[in-house]
Amino acid sequence: MSQAPRSAVDKALDLVEAVARADRPARLADLARSVDLHRATAYRILLDLVRRGWVLRVGDTYLPGAAALQVSAAALHHSLTALARPVLEGLSGATGLMVNLQVLEGDRARVVDVVRPERLAMISHLRGEALPVHRFAGPLALVAALPADARAPYLRPAEEAGYPLDGADGLLADLARVERTGVALERGRNEKPVASISRVVRSRDGSPVCALTAVGLDTDFDGPALDGLTERLLAAAGSLEDVLAGRSGTAAPGPEGGAR
Repeated sequence: MSQAPRSAVDKALDLVEAVARADRPARLADLARSVDLHRATAYRILLDLVRRGWVLRVGDTYLPGAAALQVSAAALHHSLTALARPVLEGLSGATGLMVNLQVLEGDRARVVDVVRPERLAMISHLRGEALPVHRFAGPLALVAALPADARAPYLRPAEEAGYPLDGADGLLADLARVERTGVALERGRNEKPVASISRVVRSRDGSPVCALTAVGLDTDFDGPALDGLTERLLAAAGSLEDVLAGRSGTAAPGPEGGAR
C-alpha cells in the first residue's frame, strides 16, 4: 500500500526532528537527504523554521532553535514522568516496594519510570521494556480499563505465545477480575519469587492514562500485607489522577496510607 503524501506540517516536523537528532550541526544537504526532501524544498521550510525560532542557522549549518529548546524544557518539567515521580517515590517509601509507571504503546505497556529500593536490587527494574498483558500486572490493569472492542491488539501477543484466552484461568477471565476488583494482581507468572499489583490511573473522561505498579517479593503480598498495599496503591493512583486533572492539595500516600 502506497503511503499518503506528506503534508507541509509533516515535512516541517521531519526537519525539526532531523535537526534535533543530529550529533553535530547539520548541513542543508544532510538534512534534506535524511528526510527525503529536495534541497530547495528543505531550504524553504528551514527558512520558516528559522524565522519562527524552531531552528537556528549558524553559517551553513543548523541547530535546534530557542522555541524547540523551550518546548523541550517545558515538556520535561510537565511530562507524565515528572508529574508522577513524587507519587512513585511516596508509594515506594510507604511500602518498601519497587514502583513503576507504565503506559500503553503498540500492543504492550512500556515501563517509563521506576523507583526501586536497595533491598529489591535483585529484581530487574524493566525500565524501557515493553511488557505483554498475559505476563505482567501493569498491562493487565491498563487493558482491563479499555472498552472490550479496543482490547484485541493487546490480546494478540498472548495468543501468539499460546496463553489461553478462555476458561477460568484464561486472559479474558483475568481481565474481568481486574474490572471487578479495580486492581491487577500477579504472583509468580513472569518470575517465580516476584509478585506485583497494579492500578490504572484515568483521565477526567475515564480513559486509561497510565498504570501504577508495585513490585516485590511474593512474601511481601501475603495476608494482611496485601490489604494494606492495595489501600496505599489506590490512594496513590487517586493522588496522581488529582495531579493530572490539575486539582491541588493532593500528595502521595504516607506510611499509614493517607496523604502526607
